[in-house]
Amino acid sequence: MAWRNIWRNARRTAVTIGAMALALLAMVLVTSMTEGFLGNMERRIVEIELGDLQIYARDYQKKPSIYNLIDQPGELVQRLNDAGFRAAPRLLGGALVAAGNESAGVSLRGIEIEKDQQVSEIYQQIDSGHWLSVDDATGVVLGKRLAKTLGVQVGDELVVLSQATDGSMANDLFFVRGVLVTTGDATDRAGVFLPADTFRDFFILPVGAHQLLVRRPDQLDLELSTRQAARLAPQLDVRNWKQLMPTLASISESARAAMIGVMFVMYLVIAIVILNATLMAVFERVREFGVLKALGVEPGTVIRLILVETAMQTALACTIALSLSLPALYYLSTTGLNMGKLGGVSMAGMTFDPYIRAVVTTNSFILPVVLLVTIVFSGAVYPAVKAARILPVEAMRHQ
Repeated sequence: MAWRNIWRNARRTAVTIGAMALALLAMVLVTSMTEGFLGNMERRIVEIELGDLQIYARDYQKKPSIYNLIDQPGELVQRLNDAGFRAAPRLLGGALVAAGNESAGVSLRGIEIEKDQQVSEIYQQIDSGHWLSVDDATGVVLGKRLAKTLGVQVGDELVVLSQATDGSMANDLFFVRGVLVTTGDATDRAGVFLPADTFRDFFILPVGAHQLLVRRPDQLDLELSTRQAARLAPQLDVRNWKQLMPTLASISESARAAMIGVMFVMYLVIAIVILNATLMAVFERVREFGVLKALGVEPGTVIRLILVETAMQTALACTIALSLSLPALYYLSTTGLNMGKLGGVSMAGMTFDPYIRAVVTTNSFILPVVLLVTIVFSGAVYPAVKAARILPVEAMRHQ
């Protein structure tokens, strides 16, 4: 009976199903693209720039100084590795770099090449040339914008000046071994990577480290990992990437909340469409409901009839929307949308992959479908109750 009823007015049913299907299709795609964008953002932050966690000496973040060191970083790295983390030390120092008639202030970053590759994928972000090598002590890798500022290419010479830890003038000649693609703003404008041993010789810094990049175990969430790492490094400053970049963390959380808000508003409009369509169907069938109730049909049965009609339309809409979403999601997850033609994607000093690709998870389907069903059935309750309360005597006289 419910199936027959919904096709009494085929045009109205088609419009209602079409509206629900279009809304669900849009929300499945938006959910997948949002998850893809946020996942790409977090991946680039964690895997390329910051790591899950960073560990510094006390007050280093407030007053960065080449003298403010983590003592015996090797022992701390071993403790972290034993606990399931992956960690690598880095050395940080400021300097002046000159090439020809150009110069710029830079951030020198000394890394242990093999260990650093376990915690950061910066070594894969080469635009031209090659990454650092233990066999090339004077080869350095620059940020792309810094290389452009200095007017240098792979193989060009750089003169680096600074002050060593013993107070003497530190100066040396280096060669551009590679240039990075655009990543974070700080790296892009002023980042210079060099081997840790070269850094120590340049600054006369035989021991210690300024920073530890840490990747958490897969089974631990970020907050729990932060607390566990803090217990392993009690006298040091342990921060996760959300604490280091609160703006981006806030954007990530707000985007997911906004996504649910957009779904709710769109589905609310669909609920109004359902409410209107169902009310029209009820008013057209007042005499029919009156006859049913006169024959002894209970009000609960009438309510179930209206809800079954709504369920059938919702099921058809979900089937259509999810069927259409599969080829669309395949394209968006493999090819994606190229935002590079619009100038790329950059926020809070971080530059992201210009290709935004969808990420398909169970949440991409479950959340939109559950929210749609909940709101649609909420909109169908009032017409169903109204139909159930129709009095047979008044219904038989209804024109």
